[in-house]
Amino acid sequence: MLNHLAQSYGFAPLVPLWLLAAIAVLAVLLCAYAISRRTKGAVLRLAAIASLLLWLSGPQRLHESWHVLPETALLLVDQSPSMSIGQRSALARQAAQAMAQAHTQGLSLRTVTVRNSGHNGTRLFDALDQAAADIPPDQLAGAVMLTDGQVSDTPGSVPERLTPVNQTGAKAHLPLHVLIPAKGEETDRQLRILQAPPYGIVGQPAKLRVQVDDAGPGTTPGTQAELTLRVNGEEPLSIPVTTGTPQDISLPVSHPGQMLISLAVSPLAGEVSQINNQTITRMTGIRDRLRVLLISGTPNQGERVWRRLLKADPSVDLIHFTILRPPDKDDGTPLSDLALIAFPVRELFQEKINQFDLIILDGFENQNILPHAYLNNIANFVRKGGGLLLTAGPEFVGPGTLQDTPVGDILPAHVPLENGMVEQRFRPHLTPEGRRHPVTAALPGAPPTNADSAAQTIPGQWGPWYRALKPDTTHGQALMSGPDNAPLLVLDHVDQGRVALLLSDQIWLWSRGEGGGGPQAELLRRISHWLMKEPELEEEQLNASIAGGELTVSRRSTTGEAQHDVTVTPPDGKPVTLTLHAASSAPQNQKENGASHTRPEENQSGLSIGHLAAEQPGIWQVDDGTHKAFAAPIPPDPQEFADLRATASKLQNIVSATGGGILWTGDNATAPTVPRLQLADSGSLHGENWFAFPHRNAHVVTGRSATPLLPAWVMLSLSLLLLFAGWWREGRS
Repeated sequence: MLNHLAQSYGFAPLVPLWLLAAIAVLAVLLCAYAISRRTKGAVLRLAAIASLLLWLSGPQRLHESWHVLPETALLLVDQSPSMSIGQRSALARQAAQAMAQAHTQGLSLRTVTVRNSGHNGTRLFDALDQAAADIPPDQLAGAVMLTDGQVSDTPGSVPERLTPVNQTGAKAHLPLHVLIPAKGEETDRQLRILQAPPYGIVGQPAKLRVQVDDAGPGTTPGTQAELTLRVNGEEPLSIPVTTGTPQDISLPVSHPGQMLISLAVSPLAGEVSQINNQTITRMTGIRDRLRVLLISGTPNQGERVWRRLLKADPSVDLIHFTILRPPDKDDGTPLSDLALIAFPVRELFQEKINQFDLIILDGFENQNILPHAYLNNIANFVRKGGGLLLTAGPEFVGPGTLQDTPVGDILPAHVPLENGMVEQRFRPHLTPEGRRHPVTAALPGAPPTNADSAAQTIPGQWGPWYRALKPDTTHGQALMSGPDNAPLLVLDHVDQGRVALLLSDQIWLWSRGEGGGGPQAELLRRISHWLMKEPELEEEQLNASIAGGELTVSRRSTTGEAQHDVTVTPPDGKPVTLTLHAASSAPQNQKENGASHTRPEENQSGLSIGHLAAEQPGIWQVDDGTHKAFAAPIPPDPQEFADLRATASKLQNIVSATGGGILWTGDNATAPTVPRLQLADSGSLHGENWFAFPHRNAHVVTGRSATPLLPAWVMLSLSLLLLFAGWWREGRS
């Protein structure tokens, strides 16, 4: 109020301000002197002088000419994925066009389209804040939200943009109206996974916690429903559930590797959509702690390498023994004087051998340390599914070699006693099969194909070794070669188990950086995990994944096939054939008349890839005739599809706080109910088919003028009258 008065009135002094001040001070002093002398009429004379000073100060009334500015209302149109349900998109499009084309005197409508912005749901209030940032506060009339009501960023109080300061300095709410493209409140059933472990121990059940919720008019918790669970496309399992109550589901983990778990709940009668009645979760099956037995025949340089590697793996329990005193070193020293423990032969190789997953024999020379029966137990351990790794050195061509025991029957190579040892400088390199095998494929610093093993150091090439065994026969897969291209690393399957033979005891040179070193730790890690049947290191692999609406299928094989056909079965059960091409040449081949000209021998990586559009939700199955893989799309925004109802419940409180209203368009997409927009001075801001916004009186000043507030003749007459009254009063004394 005071601010308004200050803008309506002003002063234009007729004399300098210092003169006005001097006259005023003199008048007050004279009046005070006269009063002290008891002079009659002094106050009247002071009033006369004051009226004269008031006139000399030039009081005037100010007049402004101004232009009224139109007010701006925001129309926020929700185009998030949930608006694609039913007729919502068409209803919203028709209503937005009708409101944008309607003309209201003094009101302009600014339309803002709000799309989904990642994984945070629909954020209309963030869009409101950004859109209103460049609108002057006194010109913002309010906002209309055209949405299904599923807004994830609804604040607890009226946002600051809708509470500007008015002309009196107080805050007043601007209305927020909501138009919902539906006939009325809807119902929906939602399946939620409350807890799902990312990993499960093979052989032990994993626990899922799920909950089914019904929302909307007429729904109550405690309703019975049927939950269908399927793992990797296997036979479905039906489980009864109760809505509104968390329920634990025990899930068997039968094998290591990825598991896709599909869950679906029976529909609710009359619900708006069944999209959120199903969901998919991922789990990886892993084995429990892997138990490794490491036996070092004699103390050697590679012993520390093995311990460091296996101790660094948190999933490995390592038991390590080093043979410090073989039986042939009997010098008569009493056992009580030896600081050594007896080698627990019977306990390890008879009683507890089947508790291990992997046995590593590092430079092990038999020398009657293990009886024939125990060596036979090792061979049987492998045949029943265990893993065996041997690193062989000079002891392999001497007396008591393991090749002449039952262990020799499962070894993938045989080394002759004569000329079986080669001592020369060489550089290990990969065989063609090794470049395709997951154990050695893409090892860091791998030398080029057909590299000269005796060549000098090449940048990025592996460092040299100086000793290796040269076998006369091999079977299995030779992944690395040494002197004269003789096999250096050989892997083989033996019944249900696996064997790896490294025909040199000098891999430890890589850890010392000899000649540039090599990927010693990574190679040994891969060999160990392949022996323990890690799914990612299998020779024949089939993998599938879905991202961005596209299915990617990859097949790794050591056979080197450049082209392969797989069968893809979508969730609707209609299989299609997909051709996989060699990863290194597929892009160029596809440009050549759409056909592949790659010969099998050209697929050096062993990896073939294919792509297919995958829009259907659910589990996709890929089959190459031997292996199966499964994939499922990840919803782009789980929060957006959590609740699919068209509802006013989430916005009701904030709309009521601003004085706005909520209307429904109906379900006729060709002629939806569209509210009329108007300005109102007072009263309600919404009705049965209209939304109103208050007048903000926004304007811009175009000019100013002033008129004297006190005419000269009036002030002169008043001053003379007061002077005459003072004289008259003094004359009566």
